[in-house]
Amino acid sequence: MTHVLTLVAGAAESRLGPGAVAAAAAALARRGAAVGGPDPLSDVACDLPFAGLAPAIAQGIAAAALADAAIDVFALPAAGRAKRLLVADMEATVIENELLDDLAHAIGRGAEVAALTRRAMDGEIDFAQALRQRVALFAGLPASVLDAAGRGIRVAPGAATLVRTMRAAGAVTALVSGGFTIFVDQVRAAIGFDVAYANVLARGDRGTLTGELAGLDVTPEGKRAILVELAGRNGIPLAATIALGDGANDVPMLQAAGLAIGVHPKPIVARAIAHRIVHGDLTAALYAQGYRRAQFVAD
Repeated sequence: MTHVLTLVAGAAESRLGPGAVAAAAAALARRGAAVGGPDPLSDVACDLPFAGLAPAIAQGIAAAALADAAIDVFALPAAGRAKRLLVADMEATVIENELLDDLAHAIGRGAEVAALTRRAMDGEIDFAQALRQRVALFAGLPASVLDAAGRGIRVAPGAATLVRTMRAAGAVTALVSGGFTIFVDQVRAAIGFDVAYANVLARGDRGTLTGELAGLDVTPEGKRAILVELAGRNGIPLAATIALGDGANDVPMLQAAGLAIGVHPKPIVARAIAHRIVHGDLTAALYAQGYRRAQFVAD
């Protein structure tokens, strides 16, 4: 079989029942696909080999057949599923927080900053412009507010397993963020990414935040450049890369990757790429690559 349809049940399903697998298989067969026998990857995930349909069409057919179930659907070529480079966005992807929003809530500017964040992630305003506007609101605050925000970081379920499993299989893993190094370095160490990239907040002589950026390298195009540079440096074809993200600033990176997955994607991301994690946790990105639960390196 030339392609594989992978079904991953979310927490609301608790397990992937045989009825869901049979419904997806029957839907593909009705459209003329040759469908092989199911290959369970765990109690929540299963592969269905198929041929005779373009993957985008097969994915749409299966998703429609399972529309009432909390199941993520991925259709990919059977060859080259396991990727050799992972590049993941941090905020609202690898962690659940938007840290600038958290900082803003702490100083009573939450609604103002959250509105700017939403507009930037939806692609309504320029990323760099929105970031500078938000950072300016923190001018004069003690740098200790960053430590407080860092203590509130919530790692997304499955993130550590995704990174550690791919590293154990020999993949290179990178964390990228349009946020700030103080947080990205913390998350990199906690989860185990090989490398991390972020922007730098400027600090004054007395340890206060100046409200400016000391470095702005991780822009939307900067994220794409990081993926391309890491692939080239490690001799990895772009087809053998996977990228995860949620917002407009991730789109160039996602479009450059061999496998792009939107994690609870904003509408602009959902329109730009085919694969999404909506119901499951980040281990769905492992199942999409053909990993079995027995291969997972646990948190």
